[in-house]
Amino acid sequence: MRTTILITSSSPNPSPGQWQAPGLELFEFAPILPGGPHWFTKPVLIALLSSAIIIALCWAAFARPRVVPRGRQNLGEYVYMFVREQIAKPNLGQDSDRWMGLLLTIFLTVLVWNLMGIVPFVQFPVSAHIAFPLVLALTVYGIKLYLGVRHHGLRGYLRGIVHLEGLPGWAYGLYAPMILAEVFITSLFTHFVRLFANMFAGHIIVAFFSSVGFWFLFERLTPLGAGIGVVGVLVTIVMTAFEMFIQFLQAFLFAILAAMFIASGLRGSH
Repeated sequence: MRTTILITSSSPNPSPGQWQAPGLELFEFAPILPGGPHWFTKPVLIALLSSAIIIALCWAAFARPRVVPRGRQNLGEYVYMFVREQIAKPNLGQDSDRWMGLLLTIFLTVLVWNLMGIVPFVQFPVSAHIAFPLVLALTVYGIKLYLGVRHHGLRGYLRGIVHLEGLPGWAYGLYAPMILAEVFITSLFTHFVRLFANMFAGHIIVAFFSSVGFWFLFERLTPLGAGIGVVGVLVTIVMTAFEMFIQFLQAFLFAILAAMFIASGLRGSH
């Protein structure tokens, strides 16, 4: 028996007996409710579920705090201290505690969004939909600009951004536009694009190898295809484990950048 493999995912109607690689259709969702609002799709439902999970976890950990933490409170305080010591303090210093609520929320939100990509029957990381990390990044961006203008005034904020000790006056004509573009344009895009791109690519890679394993082991089982299917399953397991690490890392980096941007607004510098 021979199995025909179609590598491209551009064909909308593959012929029977052909394998089609997963593509952008993984990110296209119809409304959940027939005739309902077009925006209420699977990613929105997962985002709402993620919020409920985060609220429930925080409530379980801190609703009845004890002087000597144990159980759920102990785990909650570990997460809190991790965000405080590894994300807030290195960037915000003495202002850390003031911003812990926001930073902890950002970290947990992005982490749960990402982990949804490996939850059975859900299997979609919300951060792989560009609108969601963009909204978080825009929120932090707005806070940064508000703090900068409020604490330093518009002129003082702009002067603090472009000022560099010892730089000759003639060089500011080259330096100022670049640093202003980095602060007001590039920083926003790097904040959400890094998260989105990693989750987008990771979701496609895991879907690709799991599709290979399912096809050759269940859809078109042959002596030769069985080996390919087993490889697909093994690679899927390895990539899923690696993806879990990337999901945590991206939540960590997103929260760190949020802390850095908030600190830049407070200090009036880039």
